[in-house]
Amino acid sequence: MQLFNGIFFHGVGASSAALCYTPEKKVKGWSWQTYWLAQASVCWLLLPVIVALLSIPSLTAVLHEAPATAMRNSFLLGMAYGVGGTAFGVAIKYIGFSLTYAISVGLSCVLGTLLPPVMDGTIGEVTSGRGGGWIVTGVFLGVVGIAFCGLAGWLKEKKSNGLQPGFSLKKGLPLCLLAGVLSAFYGFAINAGKPISDIAAKYGAGNFQVNVVYIFSNTGAFLTTLFYTVYLHNKNKTWGQYTNSVVKKGLSLNYLMALLTGVLWYGQFFFYGLGHIQLGRYQFSSWAIHMILLVFFSSLVGLVLKEWKGTTGSTKGMLAAALLVLLLAVIVLTYGNYLGGI
Repeated sequence: MQLFNGIFFHGVGASSAALCYTPEKKVKGWSWQTYWLAQASVCWLLLPVIVALLSIPSLTAVLHEAPATAMRNSFLLGMAYGVGGTAFGVAIKYIGFSLTYAISVGLSCVLGTLLPPVMDGTIGEVTSGRGGGWIVTGVFLGVVGIAFCGLAGWLKEKKSNGLQPGFSLKKGLPLCLLAGVLSAFYGFAINAGKPISDIAAKYGAGNFQVNVVYIFSNTGAFLTTLFYTVYLHNKNKTWGQYTNSVVKKGLSLNYLMALLTGVLWYGQFFFYGLGHIQLGRYQFSSWAIHMILLVFFSSLVGLVLKEWKGTTGSTKGMLAAALLVLLLAVIVLTYGNYLGGI
């Protein structure tokens, strides 16, 4: 039952992440950097602190006992994740959402899942242990499914609207690779913060113990985001958009949408932590499960929003096949975790 609770929580977190970009469609009169900094202030700065205060007993004592190296490493790895997130956003401008998602998330899925046991020196034990082969197979299926989703999305965009203005694989591909590598660092940031969450568990944090790590990992991500958005604000002189009277009534809606985006984005971290600690021997597979479900639910959201309306039957068939492969990947990963817990 604990394992299935973990998969459920990962599903809730992934669906939250899949929905977090939808409020942006309602934002009017704001540049990307204005909206991005507003929502990042919520999901990477305010909510990690607020939720930790509410869910971690004796938070001050936990932080006092936490190893300085764990806090520093989680923060620095979170900074790397923030750079990856920014590279992801810029890559979309050059090669579109579908290709960026397929390359970056697929790469992040593999690296974020398999590198931690490699770095810990436990990869041999993992792959040879009971259920280890199922975990590796599940990761492989997940990458295949993500790639098919990306290809289907690219075909959809190409057939319906043609390639976007300014399309450049030469510029977009390096950014995708950078985003894929650095986005995987968020999983490393959580692993680096485990000594902190262990102390929180000692003080009775229970299933919420990972929330204390987000104080460091998310703040690191916010810092790199802050640097880039401040640079864009100064370059484009867009600071006035936060109080721009031209937007009028829309200004309140913009802040509300930024708040909703931040809450949804933080929701993926919150439920990721709940799901992560429910897994046993193959806890490192949390990242793969999260990434695969993220792409799965993002595709479903696209279907609900009728983004695939008017596409060819072969493109829709490829998307359907991709969703089935993603679902199979989650089943295989779940079974591998089940075998590892016997």
